[in-house]
Amino acid sequence: MTSKERAYLKGLASTMDCVLSLGKSTVTPEFIQAVEEAVNKRELIKINVLKNADVDIRNAVEVMADRTHATVVQVVGRKIVLFKKADKNSKIEFPRR
Repeated sequence: MTSKERAYLKGLASTMDCVLSLGKSTVTPEFIQAVEEAVNKRELIKINVLKNADVDIRNAVEVMADRTHATVVQVVGRKIVLFKKADKNSKIEFPRR
């Protein structure tokens, strides 16, 4: 992913609401499945890490991205943005250069 594509996705994510929240249960297989379903349906998702979550955010992001085959767009504080290009009927089109 190029820096321009990443910047474009960050701009789109800035106006989005969080789709999922990571809490005390940390990164369980069920949570990974929910992330995978959301990223497959929407392509670009934002996840909120709650204050009561006892998890290292950077490690959690890497696990989520690895298991869902998504790309980490951004991690700011307790907000995570993931992107996975749809195979068919992509909703997000990058601007032409």
